[in-house]
Amino acid sequence: MVTHFIFMSSSYHLGTRIALDYIVRDLNTQENLKRILDKIVNECGKDVSISTHMLQTNDETWKSVQETDYFFKDIKLVKTVEEFIKLIQRDRKLEGIDIAKYILSKIKCTQLKLQKLVYICFAEYLCNTGKELFMDRIVAYKYGPVIEDVYKRYRKYGYELIEEEAKDIESASKYEMPSKSRILFAEDGTEKIISIEKTLNKYGNLSASELVELTHRENTPWTRTYKATLVSNLVIENDIIKEYHKFEEI
Repeated sequence: MVTHFIFMSSSYHLGTRIALDYIVRDLNTQENLKRILDKIVNECGKDVSISTHMLQTNDETWKSVQETDYFFKDIKLVKTVEEFIKLIQRDRKLEGIDIAKYILSKIKCTQLKLQKLVYICFAEYLCNTGKELFMDRIVAYKYGPVIEDVYKRYRKYGYELIEEEAKDIESASKYEMPSKSRILFAEDGTEKIISIEKTLNKYGNLSASELVELTHRENTPWTRTYKATLVSNLVIENDIIKEYHKFEEI
C-alpha cells in the first residue's frame, strides 16, 4: 500500500478545489511536509483555508486517489507548492465584483443601488479598519462614486432590477453561499463579512435615490473629488474617504 499526504484548498479563479499530493515514505518526508505547510501559511496568511488528508491506495498515482475516495474526484492536482501558493494568493485579495455578487444574493438592486452599496461597504470597512475591502479604485463619475468593473458588468440592466445573483426563494442559497465563501477565503475574510453585513443592515433598505442623496451631500468624498474639479473619472483617494465619509453616514 502507498500512503498519500494531500494538501487541499480552493481556487475561486479556476472555479475548483486544488491539491498537492505527496507520497509518505519515511520520517524525512513527514518533516518536509511540515516545512511545506509552514511555507504555505507564511506566504498566504495564518487564516488561509487549508485542509490536510492522508489516504492509502494501491499505487502512487493521483488516479488511484480519485478511485479510492470519490471525495477527490473533481479536484485539480497542482504540481508544485509554488503554483499552489500562487493560486491561493490570487484569491486572497477581493475585487469589487465579489462584493457586488454577495450583495445581489441578499438584496434586489438596480445597478445604481448596487454601485452605492458596494462603495459604502468599502468606505465603512476602510474607515473602521484602515484597510481596503477590495482592490478596485473608487472613481468619481458625474453622477457619483463608481467601481468601474461593477458598472461595466451590470450597466446593461439600466434602471431594471439585476437578475444575475438576484435573491428569490429558489436562488438565494445557490448564490449566497458561493459568494460568501469567496469573501471568507480572502485575507481577513471573517472580519470583512461582518463589516459587509453591518453595512447592509444599516443601508440596504434605502432606495437608490436615497443612497445617491447620501453620497452627494456637501463635503462627501465624491463632492470633494468631482465637484471640486468638475473632472470625471478621477480616483477618490482613500485618505479622502477616511476623512469625509462621515458626511454620508446615516
